[in-house]
Amino acid sequence: MSRNPNAAETADAWDAVVRFDDVSMRYGREPETLRDLTFSLPQGSFHFVTGPSGAGKTSLLKLIYLAAQPSKGLLHLFGQDVAQTPAEVRPFLRRRIGVVFQEFRLLDHLSAFDNAAVPLRIAGRKPDSYRQDVAELLTWVGLKDRMHALPPTLAGGEKQRLAIARAVVGRPDILLADEPTGNVDHEMGLRILRLFLELNRLGTTVLIATHDQDLVARSGMPVLHLEEGRLTHMGPVSGGARP
Repeated sequence: MSRNPNAAETADAWDAVVRFDDVSMRYGREPETLRDLTFSLPQGSFHFVTGPSGAGKTSLLKLIYLAAQPSKGLLHLFGQDVAQTPAEVRPFLRRRIGVVFQEFRLLDHLSAFDNAAVPLRIAGRKPDSYRQDVAELLTWVGLKDRMHALPPTLAGGEKQRLAIARAVVGRPDILLADEPTGNVDHEMGLRILRLFLELNRLGTTVLIATHDQDLVARSGMPVLHLEEGRLTHMGPVSGGARP
């Protein structure tokens, strides 16, 4: 799949799976966390979100997976105006999005295997149809010998890898990841990057929030750089895109 490094700047509305039009966001009566964001992410694109702590990276992801709402502006997801989307339709939009959270959000009473399979079970698939796929994915992320372990018995890096497996197992249309390499070593970080790139090659739109500049540089993918809630750089990696 060919990629335009300036895709976020040039995407037309018809091919954008995510579109922000002058979007701002605040929590309660606090000052705005995000300010006047306008950009589009085409289907099949791959971008990093960079910026210092507190710049608004996590808040940007929350808007996309519908965990928060804009205080101003228009947000379109899969061609739909989110503000005009009926509440009963939103769960179906969310199912098209895989999310890797910083805090993992694993279900402690389920095994690693069953945690990874949750999105497939929600989609109505029978265990016989996905058992091998889940096992292969867990093996790939280095959890072959931990498939039956419960989350409380897993180390931090193992929980991170399990959270990633759960997010990608259903090959979502959009994959959002918040600091996905923050709890793994360098070698595993590169393996995770290769997994994300392979998903992208198969058509998944990928957006990763990270402080890991080595990961960004190795990928060669464009960035959306935030400073104090504003988009200050959009496109190829540059000196201006580094915190």
